[in-house]
Amino acid sequence: MFRFDHLIRRDMIIREVKQRYPDTVPVFEALHFRTPCDDCDIETVARKNGLNTLDVVTALNEAAFGTKTESEENANNQ
Repeated sequence: MFRFDHLIRRDMIIREVKQRYPDTVPVFEALHFRTPCDDCDIETVARKNGLNTLDVVTALNEAAFGTKTESEENANNQ
């Protein structure tokens, strides 16, 4: 079962997100998040880079969890 408390949030530290969800690393790279910023939270770095925090968090969650949960896909296939 999918738990919403597992979602990536804007206040999470980048290094922890990369370690817990390795599929997010390409997203961070594409958004030009530099390695020295790994000890900062997502929102701070997004703002410093002129990015919309919600867009960044959405992209990270899609990379980590996909656009649909498994139960949603199963329901659609029946």
